[in-house]
Amino acid sequence: MRLVKTVAELRDAIAAFRREDKTIGFVPTMGFLHIGHLTLVAKAKAENDVTVVSIFVNPLQFGANEDLARYPRNLARDSALLEEAGVDILFAPEVSEMYPRPMSTVVDVPELGSQLEGAVRPGHFAGVTTVVTKLFNLVQPDAAYFGEKDYQQVTLIRRMVEDLAQPVRVVPVATVREADGLACSSRNVYLSPEERAAAVIVPRALEEAERLYNEGLDNPAAFEAAIEKFIAAEPLASPEVVAVRDPDTLAPLASLQAGAVLVALFVRVGSTRLLDNRVIRRDRIGQREAAP
Repeated sequence: MRLVKTVAELRDAIAAFRREDKTIGFVPTMGFLHIGHLTLVAKAKAENDVTVVSIFVNPLQFGANEDLARYPRNLARDSALLEEAGVDILFAPEVSEMYPRPMSTVVDVPELGSQLEGAVRPGHFAGVTTVVTKLFNLVQPDAAYFGEKDYQQVTLIRRMVEDLAQPVRVVPVATVREADGLACSSRNVYLSPEERAAAVIVPRALEEAERLYNEGLDNPAAFEAAIEKFIAAEPLASPEVVAVRDPDTLAPLASLQAGAVLVALFVRVGSTRLLDNRVIRRDRIGQREAAP
């Protein structure tokens, strides 16, 4: 594996691959890797000649009072994991390399990025789409791989790629979970033992959402209120976003009679914010109703 830290080195490496007509799979990360990231890497390797991973804790997507300074970092550990996984290039730039002067250009998808998580983290998704666009320009991937845990992020990036005609195939990969159902996340390391035990309320809330949907609860406001109450029953958990939306557009729903609904959760456990989601499909209900 080749570790590169400058834009010039990366451009040279990418140009060499392009001269050989090799396909490039790209996994952008903020590091402190877990099995979810490595699942993305495995998918990229299976579908491309070359796999590139970036590790960059992007300051543009952190608010003034968020965890930029303490976000977990361990490049040596991450490098070893990626080497073992067979990655070809690790791009790990400093902030000064990615942003040699303050950015004057912003890439934004405001309609999608100002709701749900974006409503409680203003400017977050503009920071995400800006850095992803810059990374796409540098890596020039044929395909880029993103975890479905960050469902809203995947939706925004897909829309951005479509709107800007970026020549990248966006590949969502199913959420990887720990044994008790908690979605793998770099931020799980923040949780104390008590908070980690309490955090299981998040995946359990998704199970509760599916139960309510299967029972026929059709009013979106009542549905969201029931899930919020379920989460709030855990003393260490505070639901910041509980929403049922259209899974394609993220638009609010007038009823839950659609063929599929997205349940999106943004829950604070202690001081740690945890994301999770589930798309519940009507065909599951049909199958259960048809059973003897």
